[in-house]
Amino acid sequence: MQKEIEIALIPAEVQDEQRILSEGAKKLRIPEKRIQGFHVRKRSIDARGRQVLFRMRVVYFIDEPAAAPVYATKLQSVQDAEPVIIIGAGPAGLFAAYRCLELGLKPIVVERGKQVKDRRRDLAKINREGLVNPESNYCFGEGGAGTYSDGKLYTRSNKRGDVQQVLSIFVEHGAPEDIMVDARPHIGTNKLPHIIESIRERILEYGGEVHFDCKVTDIIEQFGHVQGVHTTTAGTLHAKHVVVATGHSARDIFELFRSKGWLLEAKPFALGVRIEHPQEVIDQAQYHCSVRPENLPPAYYSLVEQVDGRGVFSFCMCPGGIIAPCATDADEIVVNGWSPSKRNNPHANSGTVIQINLEDVVGADQDPFALLAFQRQIEQRAFTLGGGQLVAPAQRMVDFVENRVSMDLPENSYKPGTRSVDLREVLPNFVHEALRGALPIFGKKMKGYYSNEAILVGVESRTSSPIRIPRDKDTLQHPQVAGLYPCAEGAGYAGGIVSAAIDGMNCIDAIKR
Repeated sequence: MQKEIEIALIPAEVQDEQRILSEGAKKLRIPEKRIQGFHVRKRSIDARGRQVLFRMRVVYFIDEPAAAPVYATKLQSVQDAEPVIIIGAGPAGLFAAYRCLELGLKPIVVERGKQVKDRRRDLAKINREGLVNPESNYCFGEGGAGTYSDGKLYTRSNKRGDVQQVLSIFVEHGAPEDIMVDARPHIGTNKLPHIIESIRERILEYGGEVHFDCKVTDIIEQFGHVQGVHTTTAGTLHAKHVVVATGHSARDIFELFRSKGWLLEAKPFALGVRIEHPQEVIDQAQYHCSVRPENLPPAYYSLVEQVDGRGVFSFCMCPGGIIAPCATDADEIVVNGWSPSKRNNPHANSGTVIQINLEDVVGADQDPFALLAFQRQIEQRAFTLGGGQLVAPAQRMVDFVENRVSMDLPENSYKPGTRSVDLREVLPNFVHEALRGALPIFGKKMKGYYSNEAILVGVESRTSSPIRIPRDKDTLQHPQVAGLYPCAEGAGYAGGIVSAAIDGMNCIDAIKR
């Protein structure tokens, strides 16, 4: 017999198997000797009270042997199977390819960027020299944007598909089993590249293809049905099904659709800044302590507030993290955040943004590219005010709220460097005013948050795609082109690693149907 119950333990006890066993026996009101083993199914931190607790959902095996979870996917050799072209090797593209192996289809993955290891040299140039390779950067290359910007796996996308299946595939390829358990699973930028390589090797082992440094220049369509793609290095590839999983920054794909007269539509996205604090400030506020205990991870926060009818919210919070330069062109500033697996850097950062709606930009209800042009304009303005070489405009938090240019800036994690600027010159007025209104309120919600030791770095603008590629809700195909599957974040149907992976798998399921 198996029973699943919730128990609560203090941090010092969370790894103590005997304590988990005895607490389960106590709550189940049975002798300990009847419990043959247990499996922790979910684990989360509850810091609402003065005593921080771990709340755990635990399956206890009573009067029967414990069964360890098995992480293994049944795959098929697809060397001679029907081909599916997948544009992009981010989480959507890779998991779409993996799903092909399960369903007996041959994935042909076309990636404009480099293999995951080879991307590192280009990222080093971005950080040290402020030089952007438009085909290989934090957004483009094997593994997509998530590989070198954190590997956070938290999602609310349970209704879209099987989150546990995505996590189990990560575990099968080397991720720690803790991601199956933790409420906010995280792999870390230092570990994720090896896992991505393992997934790619599995795709190749079973007969799939992966082409790197290979950019799609055209999608071939005839009589309303896709026929294949033209590429820069692999020639013309033919298939009756093409999945477009190119991510939110592949603006050339949107231009390709426009040149063919294929439907596109403007989509709201979020815009703001990345805010960084000393991690110890966040730990003290969230854990009600002067020094974070060793058995607690660096603290996380999530904040939201309405200011004059606009929601201001934290986004992609990175405990023990680093602010990263995520531009995809040489004349723009885009920031994001990431953390290593140990989250052991001295700073904590989070995007703090508001939603940009169609009514905020003139012509967005008519022009699918209006929000993209708006996004690009702000990124280029940030670049100009930073002074070049990806130096980012920045301001201390209290100075920002009080409309005062900072005399100097605190030490921070953004490697290309920061420059003191009045962020009113960067941000649209309605974004600036919403942030100014929210930050002091956030400070009332979380002690120590509202401080001039915090720095605002601009701009956080690639939260999602400003353009949606329409698709039929049942077949997932573009309404004008049969066999063409707009997919995941770049098409406006996902927001993060797990939801993108799920959408990639859903597209392959639709092809199989």
